Amino acid sequence: QVQLVESGGGLVPPGGSLRLSCEASGFTLDQYVIGWFRQAPGKEREGVSCGRRYYADSVKGRFTFSRDFATNTAYLQMNNLKPEDTATYYCARRRSGSPDCGAGPNWQSSDYDYWGRGTPVTVSS
Repeated sequence: QVQLVESGGGLVPPGGSLRLSCEASGFTLDQYVIGWFRQAPGKEREGVSCGRRYYADSVKGRFTFSRDFATNTAYLQMNNLKPEDTATYYCARRRSGSPDCGAGPNWQSSDYDYWGRGTPVTVSS
């Protein structure tokens, strides 16, 4: 059974850092690409990262994706957090057969087949 479970969210002051985790089960991370998304209250969901190299302009240079194959866990390191980063963050598995990240739309929902339930991040003083 495929499952993705996010953790690591919380309250952090502006300029602070958090590392989100996405624990995968039912498949191995070396076979699939993981994307991170976020949804702020009252706003549409937006893509944050696709694989290791592609990031939304709003987070580029501040957020970094990584993976640990030994624990089958993906991470999103978030530095220099801003109030506008406040959102619930989700990881999702990119569907097999979808275009590679960067070869087309990175965050089209139909290209992702499994989603976690999210972890909330609040950036506030």
